[in-house]
Amino acid sequence: MSAPLRLKDSVISRLKILGDLDISERRLPQDGRFTVEAEDAGHPVDVRVASLPSVRGEKVVLRLLAHEMAKIGLEELGLPQEALRFYRSVFNRPYGGVVVTGPTGSGKSTTLYATLGELNDVERNIVTIEDPVEYRIEGITQIQIHPAAGLTFASGLRHILRGDPDVVMVGEIRDRETAELFVEAALTGHMVLATLHTNDAAGALPRLTNMGIDPFLTTSAIGCVVAQRLARRLCEGCKEPISVSQAVLRNVGFPFDLWQDEEMAFHKPVGCEKCRNSGYSGRVGIYELMPVTEEVEALALSRSSADEIGRAAAKSGMTRMRADGLTKAARGVTPIEEILRTTV
Repeated sequence: MSAPLRLKDSVISRLKILGDLDISERRLPQDGRFTVEAEDAGHPVDVRVASLPSVRGEKVVLRLLAHEMAKIGLEELGLPQEALRFYRSVFNRPYGGVVVTGPTGSGKSTTLYATLGELNDVERNIVTIEDPVEYRIEGITQIQIHPAAGLTFASGLRHILRGDPDVVMVGEIRDRETAELFVEAALTGHMVLATLHTNDAAGALPRLTNMGIDPFLTTSAIGCVVAQRLARRLCEGCKEPISVSQAVLRNVGFPFDLWQDEEMAFHKPVGCEKCRNSGYSGRVGIYELMPVTEEVEALALSRSSADEIGRAAAKSGMTRMRADGLTKAARGVTPIEEILRTTV
């Protein structure tokens, strides 16, 4: 649908009213949310509204959050089996830290919610502090930050730790104070899950060091770092098989050493009524999981670059995101073009 330009102000005002935003404020960014009953989806859909002032007028972005995504299991996300087993062994420890990295919209929150879903039982006191609270989960205390009232990630986390939590989720490590509290909590008997904005898993440790955290404390606190992207999943009703030459696969860096002599089944998108002629239906996660091994710890302590840490982790067995994505393409889950678009 494309609305006429003359209706722009009216459409934006209506969206701001739905999101409980101030329609008279056009000079500052605003965030809100509302819920709609989507007949096609068969369930309520939360809509996040973000307005941005620009030199050409206001820009409004809507993000759709389906309620069933809060109930998705870790097996459905796309984590490789070996990485999933190690990840479970880390977050089921009584204390420590897990960091999930990636750009905005890469599915970090969904991964953490799936993790909390496995940890959520009556014996655990689980508290989250988020901006915003995207999915509401029964049995978990969820806190929405409110900077204008003085409730930030850092101040909220400090008070959470006084409430004897077993598991804490921090929506985002944004500053030094939050990073210090994250490390302190992970070292003093709490399992702490958090997100961080870096390009890959190896970049998380130097990023925390740049925030002013001693790398000795960081490597002692963090058990693993998960980096991720999202790729569009091919529609099962219309995808078509294609053949890809060995030369092309070598050129894109296909991980032949990881392929277990299965028959490759590359496919391409076509489009049908089921997927509304897009060729795609849903998305799949592309992951890399970096354990904090002795080699990684030594490089972090010497303040090595993310590239050096990444190479050491790969030599120790870490599967890079592109390699994980290409193996998913070889199984017909997503096309090669999606992997090249989302990973480097």
